[in-house]
Amino acid sequence: MIFNLTLNKQTLIERISQLARDKFASRAAGYDRTASFPTEDFEDLFNAGLNAPAVPTEYGGLGLGHGSDIFTLWMMTKELAKVDLSLARCWEGHANAQVLLTAMANESQKKRWFEGIVQRGEKWAAWSGEPQSQIPGQKVCLGTTVQVVDDGYILDGTKVFATSAPAAQWAILLVNPAGTGGARHSNSSPTSVLMLACNLSDPSVSFDDSWWQPIGMRGTVSYLVRFKQTFIPKENLIGYPGQYILEEWQTRFTPQYGAAFLGAAEGAYEYALAYIKKQEKRHDPYVQHRIAKAVINIDTMHLWLRQVATLWETGQDLGAKQAGNRARYITEQLATETVNDCIQACGARSLIQPSPIERILRDLSFYVLHDNSDRILSSIGQEILGQSYDRSYFGSSPNPTP
Repeated sequence: MIFNLTLNKQTLIERISQLARDKFASRAAGYDRTASFPTEDFEDLFNAGLNAPAVPTEYGGLGLGHGSDIFTLWMMTKELAKVDLSLARCWEGHANAQVLLTAMANESQKKRWFEGIVQRGEKWAAWSGEPQSQIPGQKVCLGTTVQVVDDGYILDGTKVFATSAPAAQWAILLVNPAGTGGARHSNSSPTSVLMLACNLSDPSVSFDDSWWQPIGMRGTVSYLVRFKQTFIPKENLIGYPGQYILEEWQTRFTPQYGAAFLGAAEGAYEYALAYIKKQEKRHDPYVQHRIAKAVINIDTMHLWLRQVATLWETGQDLGAKQAGNRARYITEQLATETVNDCIQACGARSLIQPSPIERILRDLSFYVLHDNSDRILSSIGQEILGQSYDRSYFGSSPNPTP
């Protein structure tokens, strides 16, 4: 379902879809099994000229963004998620970093960093996670400390959920000189949160893969990262302090999670449809119910994402932020329901490898926890009822009730 896109934009989606079908799908199980980064996939994206989707055209990229054509970017994400949610997550972080640099970097930074992406295929990520509360069995506290010096910043400590950690060349770090917690887990003022571009080839940066033993999304290689007196020069500060939270940038990225959820649902549906036909189960009324619900859910998710994209693309920022959070919530519910319906229609054999539904179920169940849906729903309700709310779910309330 493509909504009146220009031929050029349809071609972009078709190109990435063909790569996904012809190459990425067959590699996904291997990356999952070995918990390794999808290196070959990113090489293919670079060779196809698709690795700089949100870099402005004047710097050699495709120029996709919230003010021009964000829907195409989300549909490209969806095509990757259909065959490999882990790949889609790595791509998503890479693309989101480009969106941030386009909006906040100065001219010198753009020239320097966009050249690396476009000409050399450099990969980017964006990391915030520094959970402060320990879980049972956890012995080491997480978090970074930032010392401000004359010519830059000195970073010590650890971050987790660092997607693409061993493969990316650069990472945008959300850190806080006021104390540990990054952005999501900090109790300090939003205005103290900094975004620093870190060159990951610095020998003071190391990665710990022993932390990453998840049930799903294994190919995102979201390791623990250690910083030991890592110096980041002042010229690598992106935007102004607090910009990410004060301008609610997370609301721009939230709907893209929904695009990934949609891709997972489509991947499960396409396998289920082929399975049902092969097994001659088309006349089973219960199977008919399940497959009908799956199609309705998928159509609904498309419509939600198209609506949110239209709001962003036409400059209706407030409406886009509100609708984006609602889309994030409902796409999780519908995608999860769709995958379950596909499993019920196919039976237990669909959960035995090499069935892709087995991996889709594990990946989706893990990925939807990226933002807690209860908290998202609560924030939506708080805003409707005129209470203090936080559209970005970062723990602060930048929009208290007047």
